[in-house]
Amino acid sequence: MALTGTHDRKLDEKNRLAIPRQLYEEFEEANLEVLYIAPEKERSLSLFSPAGYSRLLKKLEEQSGNLDELNKSLRIRCSQVAKVELDAQSRIRIPDRLVEFAGLQREVVLIGVNDHAEIWNPATWDSYRVQAGSM
Repeated sequence: MALTGTHDRKLDEKNRLAIPRQLYEEFEEANLEVLYIAPEKERSLSLFSPAGYSRLLKKLEEQSGNLDELNKSLRIRCSQVAKVELDAQSRIRIPDRLVEFAGLQREVVLIGVNDHAEIWNPATWDSYRVQAGSM
């Protein structure tokens, strides 16, 4: 099942974000205990399940014909990713460095994007949507 939808959420004072039940279920992993958060070019954060993150890394490996370039890409990408635990209320704590990178404040937008979710600053998301010609 694809991850879908737009969810207006709030970070608490500890930068915890509650994952909506719909997205949690769409990750389709039994006993989901951890997620991976990766910074993206658009100043958003991608959220992957363990299986989804493994698929992403495999895809990067398959697309790279040059071992040196692959190693550079993996070093940069993997060094910036945070592995975060889901608590009993299906919340994750976003590390401060990633909150700062994405310009997140109290209000955030969480969207489903097929095989992963993304966390956006609402103003950045609105600007992106306008530039992309969306409603």
